[in-house]
Amino acid sequence: MKIAYLFSGQGSQYLNMGKELYELKEANEVFERVNSSVDIDVAKLCFEEQENLNKTEYAQIAIFTVSMAALSVLKAKSIEVDSAIGLSLGEYSALCFAGSFTLEDGAKLVRKRGQIMGRCAEKVKGTMAAIVGLDENMIEDICKKAADAGFVRAANYNCPKQVVIAGEEDAVLKAMNIAEGLGAKAVKLNVSGAFHTDMLKDASEEFYSVLKEIDINQPKRKVISNLNGDYYKNDSDVREILKLQMISPVYFEKGVKKLIEDGYDTFIELGPSKVLSGFVKKIDRKLTTLNVEDIKSLEKTLEYIGGK
Repeated sequence: MKIAYLFSGQGSQYLNMGKELYELKEANEVFERVNSSVDIDVAKLCFEEQENLNKTEYAQIAIFTVSMAALSVLKAKSIEVDSAIGLSLGEYSALCFAGSFTLEDGAKLVRKRGQIMGRCAEKVKGTMAAIVGLDENMIEDICKKAADAGFVRAANYNCPKQVVIAGEEDAVLKAMNIAEGLGAKAVKLNVSGAFHTDMLKDASEEFYSVLKEIDINQPKRKVISNLNGDYYKNDSDVREILKLQMISPVYFEKGVKKLIEDGYDTFIELGPSKVLSGFVKKIDRKLTTLNVEDIKSLEKTLEYIGGK
């Protein structure tokens, strides 16, 4: 058994996420440390504030906190893992796991990222949609055909025959119609912006100034970058990669395949929901997927991997 962690991305949030873990000492300490770092009552946000929880400026810090709380509980059970991949926001959790920055600095980065992306989405209107049932080349061709209605492109390569597109609303809607005409399922996502496209270029530049203020180190464990679906290298410019990540497509499927190629056969998703576990199963059904988001999933994971 060779284990890699999966860290949840935005969109996986739900009311009361992390509530059961919060009762555990290690997880509670994570919530308190994040609270002190960003001056937000994250427990109240996660357990009581449904409306805020679905806003980019709040969702990101909430998901990051729950993910790191789940990680802290596994650490306390003597679980040691050397590799990780996250989806978009989840890359920050993965880098924090790998020691690139402290929990406190990670919380500050994620909080600022959510605020900046949220403000940008209000200024530059955009949307996203998941296209299921077509391969990458077909979806890229559809985006070209829809370009006369505005800007649209592939933004997240999640798993076989599931790609998220993003852009201006008219163009995204046209691309969805074309895809449905070809037999695909097209689902508009409940997001406020065209994330992972050049429509967030100004946000990316603003966030880069925040990245420069934080002490960031090379990952001490193996982390897959969304930017190219490969590991961070010893000479990787982490700040530059995180700046570009905001406006570049997410190559999640490619990253998981890299881990599979290197012998990883068990994936544990840390954070709310099991979205990434579902993607991994669609990439290779033979892989084992587990998750930690509540007591039941924690106990199942510990029983399987033999944690103390």
